[in-house]
Amino acid sequence: MTTTEQPATVVNDADLQRKAKDHLWMHFARQSVLESNGVPIIVRGEGHHIWDAKGKRYFDGLSGLFVVNAGHGRRRLAEVAARQAEELAFFPIWSYAHPAAIELADKLADYAPGDLNRVFFSTGGGEAVETAFKLAKYYWKLQGKPTKHKVISRSIAYHGTPQGALAITGIPDMKAMFEPVTPGGFRVPNTNFYRAEESGFVASPGASREQAEREFGLWAANRIEEMIQFEGPETVAAVFLEPVQNSGGCFPPPPGYFQRVREICDQYDVLLVSDEVICAFGRIGAMFACETYGYQPDMVTCAKAMTSGYSPIGATIVSDRVYEPFRHGDTTFYHGYTFGGHPVSAAVALENLAIFEEEGLNEHVRQNSPKFRAALERLTDLPIVGDVRGDGYFFGIELVKDKTTKETFDDDESERLLRGFLSKALFDAGLYCRADDRGDPVVQLAPPLTIGEPEFDEIEGILRNVLTEAWTRL
Repeated sequence: MTTTEQPATVVNDADLQRKAKDHLWMHFARQSVLESNGVPIIVRGEGHHIWDAKGKRYFDGLSGLFVVNAGHGRRRLAEVAARQAEELAFFPIWSYAHPAAIELADKLADYAPGDLNRVFFSTGGGEAVETAFKLAKYYWKLQGKPTKHKVISRSIAYHGTPQGALAITGIPDMKAMFEPVTPGGFRVPNTNFYRAEESGFVASPGASREQAEREFGLWAANRIEEMIQFEGPETVAAVFLEPVQNSGGCFPPPPGYFQRVREICDQYDVLLVSDEVICAFGRIGAMFACETYGYQPDMVTCAKAMTSGYSPIGATIVSDRVYEPFRHGDTTFYHGYTFGGHPVSAAVALENLAIFEEEGLNEHVRQNSPKFRAALERLTDLPIVGDVRGDGYFFGIELVKDKTTKETFDDDESERLLRGFLSKALFDAGLYCRADDRGDPVVQLAPPLTIGEPEFDEIEGILRNVLTEAWTRL
């Protein structure tokens, strides 16, 4: 892989570094690193590669941030954005509408399963989750059940940073500095089968792995019922779950898990929200991952890959049941965003989804996911690799000190391993991905959906070299 190709746009890296140091506040990043070492400046993308300001090329193993599913450099998406901006650059959907928002709502409702027929637009995933939280509470008030305001989510799950979405997020360290957060969020165990016993699960004696996974799925789902009973069904509005949980390192659902969750929600009159900000639009090999796992939610939240990142947008897709109180009379959902359903973003989304259909990207992911998994599972011969898990084009590699005991790293070791070495070493080796410690240390991969076997091998080779060196440094 060449690392010397020059970007199409020549920039003054030193000048940009100075300006960034003086004025740019990075997201989810330590400003001290920018102050002392500068920051990588990405200036170009093409296919599954990106280039920095110095001309070095990298494999985009995270699709930007689980976003650029159709790949970088799609000229037709840029051209659609330009045409729409010339025709109608902006108009709100506050009591008015425009064709792009109408057509996109129709398209999303067509893709969504069951009676998910109403689309409320926002500009990103956190806003989509915030919308679902507020709507769930208001819906139950309209049903004459005003005490149903609590929401349940899973341990270590990330659902966004707005105050309401933060209450649903299950990462204590991300909430401590903002407390008191919006009340009403409660946590249950996640579906990390690799560490199921640490959650309190015990499989039946002699159970096969397949049997144990199914038992674990039912056990984890039943913890939701237990929480509803403990808090009181009359107080619980909704359960928020990702099809494959991102934070913590790609936890797929065990067999039967979501079917049991749906039963529980129906039994206790609780709404089920499928948070598909990451998983929708091909990441798991379908437009909506709830279809892959065979469950029908009451709402779906989505964003990121709807436009493959070429313009920001988000949406909360709502069932006919939840929408029904708003069909008649003067009932109004007093909630919205200036740029929700933006004409340019909606037009880009429609064109992006057309690319998905024309190129069969969902089918491509379904066909190639087993090969991607197999390539990553070759890494389990390394002493530092404890588990490889995920689905579609969405995988996590958990790192351990001891494969036999599954002993993980303490906070200081994790700091040295991830931030002190791995993140920079992987990037220097030409692979942009995520080394994450919001649970046990993991490396996460979510590349563009266009890649295949040669790229799987390339990713595995880079990871093997860097992880081997990481082990020697412990």
